[in-house]
Amino acid sequence: MASDDQRGLHYEQTLMYGRYTQELGAYAKEEAARLREEGVRRRSVTERSRSLELLENDKGCCAKCRICTVRCQKFLISCVGEDWIFLILLGLFMALLSWLVDFGIGICLQSQKWMYVNLESNVFLQYLAWVTYPVVLITFSAGFTQLLAPQAVGSGIPEIKTILRGVVLKECLTFKTFVAKVIGLTCALGSGMPLGKESPFVHIASLGAALLCKFMSLFGGIYENESRNIELLSVACAVGVSCVFAAPIGGLLFSIEAMSTFFTVRNYWRGFFAATVTAFMYRVLAVWNRDEVTITALLPTNFRQDFPFDLQELPAFAVLGIASGLGGALFVCLNRQIVQLIRNQKTIKKFLMKKRLLYPALVTLLVSTITFPPGFGQFMAAKLTQMESLETLLDNQTWSKQGIPEEFDSNSHSQAWKHPQVNVFVTLTLFVVMKFWMSALAMTMPVPCGAFMPVFVIGAAFGRLVGESMAAWFPDGVHSDGTIYPIEPGVYAAVGAAALSGAVTHTVSTAVVVFELTGQISHILPVMIAVILANAVAQSLQPSLYDSLIMIKKLPYLPELGWGHHEKYNIRVEDIMIRDVMYITLNCCYRDLHDVLLTGHLKTLALLESSESMILLGSIERAQIQALLSLQLGRPRRLKYLRDRATAEKRLSVVSHPGSEDGSTMVNQEVHFQVNKISTEETSLSSTPTPSMKPLKPALKRPSVVDCPTEIPMPTSPQDHSGSTLKNLFRVRPDIEGLEDDFDVDDDMTIREIAEWEENQLDEQVNFDNCMIDPAPIQLVENTSLHKTHTIFSLLGLDHAYVTSIGRLIGVVSLKELQKAIEGSVAVKGVNVRPPLASFRDSGTSGTIMNNENKARDLHKLWNRRKLMSLPQEHRASDSDEKSK
Repeated sequence: MASDDQRGLHYEQTLMYGRYTQELGAYAKEEAARLREEGVRRRSVTERSRSLELLENDKGCCAKCRICTVRCQKFLISCVGEDWIFLILLGLFMALLSWLVDFGIGICLQSQKWMYVNLESNVFLQYLAWVTYPVVLITFSAGFTQLLAPQAVGSGIPEIKTILRGVVLKECLTFKTFVAKVIGLTCALGSGMPLGKESPFVHIASLGAALLCKFMSLFGGIYENESRNIELLSVACAVGVSCVFAAPIGGLLFSIEAMSTFFTVRNYWRGFFAATVTAFMYRVLAVWNRDEVTITALLPTNFRQDFPFDLQELPAFAVLGIASGLGGALFVCLNRQIVQLIRNQKTIKKFLMKKRLLYPALVTLLVSTITFPPGFGQFMAAKLTQMESLETLLDNQTWSKQGIPEEFDSNSHSQAWKHPQVNVFVTLTLFVVMKFWMSALAMTMPVPCGAFMPVFVIGAAFGRLVGESMAAWFPDGVHSDGTIYPIEPGVYAAVGAAALSGAVTHTVSTAVVVFELTGQISHILPVMIAVILANAVAQSLQPSLYDSLIMIKKLPYLPELGWGHHEKYNIRVEDIMIRDVMYITLNCCYRDLHDVLLTGHLKTLALLESSESMILLGSIERAQIQALLSLQLGRPRRLKYLRDRATAEKRLSVVSHPGSEDGSTMVNQEVHFQVNKISTEETSLSSTPTPSMKPLKPALKRPSVVDCPTEIPMPTSPQDHSGSTLKNLFRVRPDIEGLEDDFDVDDDMTIREIAEWEENQLDEQVNFDNCMIDPAPIQLVENTSLHKTHTIFSLLGLDHAYVTSIGRLIGVVSLKELQKAIEGSVAVKGVNVRPPLASFRDSGTSGTIMNNENKARDLHKLWNRRKLMSLPQEHRASDSDEKSK
């Protein structure tokens, strides 16, 4: 099972999509352990480098040869660790992997066709072969993915978007996930189900980049930087799109639009370089396999260049874009409704959760039955694969003239769209409608799959339907300057494909993908008009498909503000912040820390000067507070208390029962010295009720004998003056040595005594000297707009920010409150919503002047107070050593 890789955010495998149920802070301890191990390994590498540097100082006979060898080794390692080497390796690897996956998918699809053709004599056996084959492949894909890495289910783009925002999802970038994704995707697409390859390959490219970074870290320490590795993931997203469509420019633009909230410009050349290498190698492999004669576009077309379109056709392109926007929003909504419908049916959900492989098998059985070619599939060209369907839809030849189907080439795949009983319009309409809901349903299966390619084909079919309709309405074409230019339905198919896929993903770069996919850019104007209109309609109705999946999986991701909702720009932080903030003060006791940990689950707490002033001094991580309590109430401290108590009891026994009369003077003097120390020493570990007897501190923490020369016993005779003083200075007496040595004690305290001791310890004041405090947490003022807050959270990858007024803490806003505010549901428990027009009511002239004067007065008071106080500093060993010296 893959339970070891499901620790981060507690990934929970559900019926269709997994979801994450744990807060981000729970992963901190495991990350700390991992970083500690990496630190040990890094120190060993540093020691090896130091030994190589020391080798240069060797004056032996072979010193020069060894020095030259070491320098050459360093030069080669530095060259291998360069960016361009990493990008070339990533591009070549992903191109080869994409070609191998295509090869495996082709074998699976050809096997299905071979069984179908060889069983023509028996329709029942044909049906069994047509249905059983995809059911077996889908079931294997679902089972293999579930056993090896459940995080490989789905497209993977929602997880990558969340990782690029700064959230740690380590289980999504493991080698197990990579293997499960590749094998599961090959089987899922080889079944012939309406699933896509593009989105999963974005995840696979990110996995390849993460694994390659681990390998490259052996040659250069720069690849151990997690921030840099996250930047390389955005480059990998461009590579993932490029190795599917051989579209380097469109792949990079798509990765910027669909994956990144803010794109780092220095990654621009990296993305173009890696995507170009991938696209070039992917097409070279096709030439090497003799699939192509030379390097060409993936689906080359021969649209008219001299007169690509007439201005009278632009309204038709605009209508196509608007309709595609409505269709894209409907597709996203339908997919989400299917998931919620099955999740809300508790009986069905409980049954299918026990039989996890039953749901994908039933969906595959339903889709395969409908697409059976001798049955209903004959009306929707079910014999064609997705690439064959897309190739025929982009064909220039008009399939109908005045509603009558024309003769097709018997050797072409276009023959599948011809039916003796119905015309082309019925075939295209049934194809669009049936593929629409079947693709939305197939996406919910727990297998590695995407939706871009099915949506792309559906859009091309819808555009072809509009183009064929235009060709039927204008059989003679468009007249211009006495020249007749016939309508080209293939152009409408390309426009529809770009518009519908752009509407579903909320991207404009699909237009560039279409240009690179077809190899023609002459229709850039109608394509861009349709894509922009489709995006405008879809964004005003539904979130993108990837954002919808993020909400389904409950990933910690901040949605976009969206345009057209002007009321959101009038919301301020004080409208959505939580005013009941949990905090700790500088003079609090350990009991306060204990209560805070029990009552809340925040991973960061605010540190205030006092409850009266509410001055924000900084923030403390939850792990630091837990460490403070562990030190105060842990077993080592209790044993220390028992050891000190036992030491004190032993000293008292020495006082009450002296050893011999000859040494009575010495013992009495020594006991007098010890009793004085007991009476004057204060310790925070004592919990005994008798004030006259307090246990001593450990011997190493007490002042040494050198510091107290007046208490040293004098020699009894002049002869001993030369040596007794040195002995007393540098040697402990034998009878006192047994008292000073640390000895083991048994933890024989009862549960009641332990509880009483812990109660006494909790009442002590907290010592923050050895605690790591963030003195400058992110702060917002109460008048900060929602738009600016969204920008700050997205740019910095925040999950919370404190709201202050002249240094005073008045609230906190987290990612959850910001999400609810953007979604329009801010009226929930713990969130105070301001009255309508409150911002305008507070902006009066007189009130503003008075508020400014009060704030200035409070600011001066705050500044004077801050000059008189300072934060507790972290204890450093060097400082204590200097003082001891």
